[in-house]
Amino acid sequence: MYHKGIIAIVTIALSVNCLCAQNAFSDNPADTVHHHIEEPEETYPKFKVGGLFQARYLYSKKNNVDVEGLQHSDGEFVTNTYEIKRMRVSMNASLTKNLSVVTLVNLADFRQDPKTRVLENAYAQYNVNRYLKYQVGQFRPAFGIEDSHPVDVVKSIDFSNGYYLLGSNGWQSFQVGAGISGSVDLGKVPLNYSASMTNGNGKNKIADNNGKHYSSRFWFEFDPKRKLTLGFSTGFGTEHQQNVHAVGLEGTYRLIFTDKLSIQFQAEAVQAINHSLYFSLAEDMRQGPLKDYVLRDVYILPNLRYVIGKKHLQAVDFSCRYEYLDANYKIDSNPRQTLVPMASVEFLKDYGARLQFGIQIDNYKKNIPNTKTYDANLYFLQFQCRLQ
Repeated sequence: MYHKGIIAIVTIALSVNCLCAQNAFSDNPADTVHHHIEEPEETYPKFKVGGLFQARYLYSKKNNVDVEGLQHSDGEFVTNTYEIKRMRVSMNASLTKNLSVVTLVNLADFRQDPKTRVLENAYAQYNVNRYLKYQVGQFRPAFGIEDSHPVDVVKSIDFSNGYYLLGSNGWQSFQVGAGISGSVDLGKVPLNYSASMTNGNGKNKIADNNGKHYSSRFWFEFDPKRKLTLGFSTGFGTEHQQNVHAVGLEGTYRLIFTDKLSIQFQAEAVQAINHSLYFSLAEDMRQGPLKDYVLRDVYILPNLRYVIGKKHLQAVDFSCRYEYLDANYKIDSNPRQTLVPMASVEFLKDYGARLQFGIQIDNYKKNIPNTKTYDANLYFLQFQCRLQ
């Protein structure tokens, strides 16, 4: 029995020594023990639902201009009102790891003729990798900064006037077509790109105007922390068998004072053929060829932000967008200058709950009575809730 005990002890000791020697000569001792952990298999389809609610109070007090911006020489008109600006519902359905379908509707559009409204985004997207993504359907083709983010996170009360004018000319806002996008690294600087081919006649239209729009946007991210970016956009196409084009420059920068206080700048300049104006006129009313109907727009938007970081009080913002827009500067120049000072209180992160108040001041070089081309002051108070 004694000898058997000695043999057992020696056997155990030799086994331990062999194991220690094996670990000593291993580059990574932990690699000698293999644990197979099965990752849970992802199931598809996956659905993500979002939404946006925006309600506002408007008050117009200057030159007999109503809340829609229309000047009245006589008669009654509405100078103040409540309105539901947007009631958006979105759904992102991931069918596979790479394929998704996106839908966005604005139910507030039912208050007007919904024939070409309501449906905003409706497209499928296939992500090959970070370098290449495909999409087809109705979406916002990237032309400038404002197409890169939703309206509920802009630093002003709304997109610029130029954004909506370019949208009516088929370069921005919701269009039907196909596109590609992606990002590549040029050394240490990421270059983002987007290119698209669209009908160029807006959303929910049956057919185009006998032509197509080809547009692209390129922007460089030089300093992500300070949001230093520079970019440009180009576009060309045909409308009623006539050539049209557009070009734009853009830039952003954030100046950081402290961890809580910063100021961010956003600026854009655009020039394009205003074919929507040209083709809206009767032939005998046109004062020149299409190439002479040119719009110019430039704006700068500084936003001073102070982070509070409380549970129900995240931050306060102070912005003041200045914009200069001339819809037909070669033939009938009448520039519109807009100033929008605004304060914003953010109750939940990422503008989940937000209160905005300020004034939109419009001044034209020449006032035209009984039209929307007239000096005006529009006060606004808006509350929004967003779910993303």
